[in-house]
Amino acid sequence: MRTVPRTRRRRAASLLGVPVVLALVLGGCAPLPGDTQPEPGAAPTAATSTGSASDGVSATDDGVQGSASEDTAQQQADQKAADDAAKKAAEQKAAEKAKKAAEKKAAEKKAAEKEAAEEAAAQEAADQKAAEEAAAKKAADERDKMLAYGDSGARVVALQERLQELGYFLLDADGSFGPATQQAVWALQKAAGQYRDGVVGPKTQAALDDGVRPQAHSSSGKVVEIDLERQLLMTVENGQVTRIFNASSGNGDTYEAKGRTYHATTPHGSFAVYMERDGMHESTLELGSMYRPKYFSGGYAVHGSPSIPPYPASHGCVRVSNSAINWLWDSWGMPHGTPVILY
Repeated sequence: MRTVPRTRRRRAASLLGVPVVLALVLGGCAPLPGDTQPEPGAAPTAATSTGSASDGVSATDDGVQGSASEDTAQQQADQKAADDAAKKAAEQKAAEKAKKAAEKKAAEKKAAEKEAAEEAAAQEAADQKAAEEAAAKKAADERDKMLAYGDSGARVVALQERLQELGYFLLDADGSFGPATQQAVWALQKAAGQYRDGVVGPKTQAALDDGVRPQAHSSSGKVVEIDLERQLLMTVENGQVTRIFNASSGNGDTYEAKGRTYHATTPHGSFAVYMERDGMHESTLELGSMYRPKYFSGGYAVHGSPSIPPYPASHGCVRVSNSAINWLWDSWGMPHGTPVILY
């Protein structure tokens, strides 16, 4: 409560006393109606002299005290409002700080995840590159070990000698991978059931190392056996295969000759050489030239040709290389009556 200065109380009492004195002077100190006239010379009573002054001071104190209470309440309200505003500002500041911290943490996490992803991608790319380089090196190493058409040298000589040892037809081991060596490699790949590319890679080398060679079907005498499924011609003596040749028989297509339609098929069965032509002979159906043909059934013959691919390609005859048909005529002997078995 605000304290009223004593001078103010004195000033209020003095001001209150002025009307009283004036009233006494003007009224000749006449008593008010109903009042009792005091005895002359009698002293005024305490109640009379002090009552009005006390009443005046009390009224003034109540007014001052009421104003002080209002001021205090206002101050308290203002202080509370200020405290509430400060608290709200502090809370807002804390919320903003927490939001910024969360955003910073999220950004750092995102950056870390991005960096980790980039590192993983870089590692994956490095691993992929390493794998590709390893595969390329392995392929290069394998190519260096391979032998193919056009190669030459000691490794080709070793290849040719191994082919000869296994019975695949090849006259000379001259160290040059040419058509004759290619024919022998095709025959080996056919016997091994491999893809016929004429390249000595790991699989073909394994067939060489394992000594792969076909088995005969016949058991006695000198016989020419033709495996149409594998496209191989073999010379067989008493059940033993002595030479193996790359061959090409009928391709199964339909063709026209002299106004008639034919199917390029090669017959299956057991036959024998019944006719031969020692030299170049033209087909009676005008299908081309045949070198030194050995006929075994109708117009079907085993003959030499400059083109013997590793697949069926003829009109029905069985093609072998010119050097092979020469060997059959001149070295092995394939006279009239020689059995020819096709399966």
